Amino acid sequence: MSELKEFEEKMKKAKEFLSGQFDAVRAGRANAAVLNGITVDYYGSPTPINQVAAISVPDPRTLVITPWDGSVLKGIEKAIQTSELGINPQNDGRVIRLVFPQLTEERRKELAKQVRKYGEEAKVAVRNIRRDAMDKIKKQQKAGDITEDDQKDLEKDLQKLTDNNIKDIDKLTEAKEKELFAI
Repeated sequence: MSELKEFEEKMKKAKEFLSGQFDAVRAGRANAAVLNGITVDYYGSPTPINQVAAISVPDPRTLVITPWDGSVLKGIEKAIQTSELGINPQNDGRVIRLVFPQLTEERRKELAKQVRKYGEEAKVAVRNIRRDAMDKIKKQQKAGDITEDDQKDLEKDLQKLTDNNIKDIDKLTEAKEKELFAI
């Protein structure tokens, strides 16, 4: 149904946002995506680390951050220390190394809890989109733009769309949890 296209897009964006959040949850492997939410003060404006430095992964447990401008090195180090990353950066004066330790069972459980929280937030977002769509459908019916039968069909299609998106979110969440507990 073309009437539901905009809401379908919004639900898709909610899932994409969730995937981005999951990428930032480290699963014991070095992944440059963990730095996505961290900004550094660069000449007075908050700038993502990946815009002021090259990020490389020399081995599965290490990230190397090489700033293009040496003056921002201390700022990057400070930004990483104050973030929720939980890794102490090693600064050798030219590059910053992040060594990812093996995840402890306790840390895996904490991360799994965080993953479930992100999944719940995404489901709430999808449900809010459904509510907005329902309101729009009811307004259209009241205004006489659509018939009562059309309203029922649209609501049924909307519910199906919502259920499918919730199912997808559950699958994403479950897959990320499996990844966290894989050793």
